[in-house]
Amino acid sequence: MDFEVVIGLEVHLQLATKSKIFCSSSASFGGEPNEYIDPVTFGLPGALPVLNYKVLEYGIKMGLALNCEINRFNRFARKHYFYPDLPKGYQISQFEEPLCERGRLDLFINGGWRSIGIKRIHMEEDAGKNIHDSRTGSSLIDLNRAGVGLLEIVSEPDIRSPEEAGFYLKAVRQIARYLEISDGNMEEGSLRCDANISLRPAGTLQFGTRTEIKNLNSFKNVEKALEYEIARQHKILKEGGKVVQETMTFDTSNLTTRPLRSKEESSDYRYFPDPDLPPLVLEESLIESIRQELPSLPNERLKTLTEGFGLSEYDALVLTAEKASVDFFQAVFDVCNNAKLASNWITSELFGRLNKEGKELKDSPITALALGQLISLITDEVISGKMAKSVFDEMYETGESPDKIVEKKGLRQLDNEDDLLKLITKILDANVDQLATYFGGKDRVFGFFVGEVMKETKGSANPKKVNELLKREIEKRR
Repeated sequence: MDFEVVIGLEVHLQLATKSKIFCSSSASFGGEPNEYIDPVTFGLPGALPVLNYKVLEYGIKMGLALNCEINRFNRFARKHYFYPDLPKGYQISQFEEPLCERGRLDLFINGGWRSIGIKRIHMEEDAGKNIHDSRTGSSLIDLNRAGVGLLEIVSEPDIRSPEEAGFYLKAVRQIARYLEISDGNMEEGSLRCDANISLRPAGTLQFGTRTEIKNLNSFKNVEKALEYEIARQHKILKEGGKVVQETMTFDTSNLTTRPLRSKEESSDYRYFPDPDLPPLVLEESLIESIRQELPSLPNERLKTLTEGFGLSEYDALVLTAEKASVDFFQAVFDVCNNAKLASNWITSELFGRLNKEGKELKDSPITALALGQLISLITDEVISGKMAKSVFDEMYETGESPDKIVEKKGLRQLDNEDDLLKLITKILDANVDQLATYFGGKDRVFGFFVGEVMKETKGSANPKKVNELLKREIEKRR
């Protein structure tokens, strides 16, 4: 029997607010253990939560970007469970009335479009971090992260492969970074993922028994964990066994999943509305004002680059991977008005050099204006593409403008027709045998003449002009 893979992802997106979701303590990453704490974070008696407006704003932005319906009435609930990193004994989250519902994310995968449903997006607070010390056999608790604002983005079970799951997760991160609501740094825990997975007989609609893999913290681990879990469940079902509903953890040392605990249901958490936080009633004007602030999103800019600028899908995907990259491309294009050259110089030369040195685009010593000016020098035939490479290298090392470097090094192309004609005549006169060979049908000899001209001019002659004049002068001698 063939089986169909059914995957749903729960993405936990830590928001880039200055303070936590319900108190004024810093939400910064990297402080000393328990540096950013207060009575609300500790859950001390009498400490009351107050909603950080930015968390609400960022949640609405993400909901709009993912084509969700924004619930005009939504409220917070208490999710009860006992764990040392949650001092109150409950997490403030949302349950029956979340902020956003019924959305979708359109993915461009392997040359085609795929739509994944978004079930809900809700606001909640993060938990602290347990640090296990193997030397002493004890566990320590850092509450700096406790109370940091999160969005939980829950997909419909529409994902059909580990590869699709990877594309989906990267797209969520990409949108969050375009919106500038999160850095999406998985290494720092800004983006974490739980994966629900089951298998069912192909062609059937009823879901199989699912397992949940918790706290996947890299794109690679998401795909590897799903690949292993698919194989594990497939083997059980093929042998006539039954998959047990349970929560799993992914062991990165041997790339396997193993049981963590039995799978909880929503009833296990004893949700009820938080009495300390009033319901949120959102006005239409608020939502529309936030909608007007949204930037052009990745799919829109991808379409602009392919249909408007005529770039290949590959180049467009590279440039739209980060908002900073596509903004840089647009700025370069505004100067040189040549999309293909702008794309080539950014993705090949600039990105290649930055990647080699482990730098990001923000660290580039070459500005968009300077790169646009360099490309303009090529299209205006002031310098050749070969010359431009050496100019680019000096621009990168010194930060000087291309015009200044070209003037300083005397790199302007020689394209004066009279000067070139004199040189071409001299070369043809000195190479009568090669000219006879060319007339005898050996067209490749033409390259010899071009090479001689370039050698005499130390590469400064305009190649296009040289080719035109050579052809004309050779034909005169037939």
